[in-house]
Amino acid sequence: MPSVEVQATVAAPPERVFEAATDLASLPETMSGIDSVEALSDGPFGAGTRWRETRTLYGRQATEEMWVTGFDPPRSYVVEAESHGAHYRTEITFAPEGDGTRVTFVFGARPVSFVARLFSIFSGMMMKGVKKALAQDLEDLKRVAESAG
Repeated sequence: MPSVEVQATVAAPPERVFEAATDLASLPETMSGIDSVEALSDGPFGAGTRWRETRTLYGRQATEEMWVTGFDPPRSYVVEAESHGAHYRTEITFAPEGDGTRVTFVFGARPVSFVARLFSIFSGMMMKGVKKALAQDLEDLKRVAESAG
């Protein structure tokens, strides 16, 4: 599964950064790359939480249904999605580092259909765009978590 990783240190405790990252209702205001979020499940964010997220990537809007498959607050969570013949997995970890938090996003994509496997030869180009989007998400999360203190 091709993957990309981005990380940054946030000058805020893990609990605050985790809370900002998992506040679905606020994600469109928190992360500039997210246009909208529609919750598909009730209750607090946790294992099994589902939502539709609309982003603009490569100049086009795309909506994906996502769900939480791993949840270990305030240390990590895992989000998965399936779209266009591929399975996507993102793991976000929050590790104490000094007075702050080291946040790491690891995104991976695995083709599951014949067509997706054919197009996987272009995955390097796609992953560059994904890495740029994740880096922006991380910078946005950093700004919000640091200003909440």
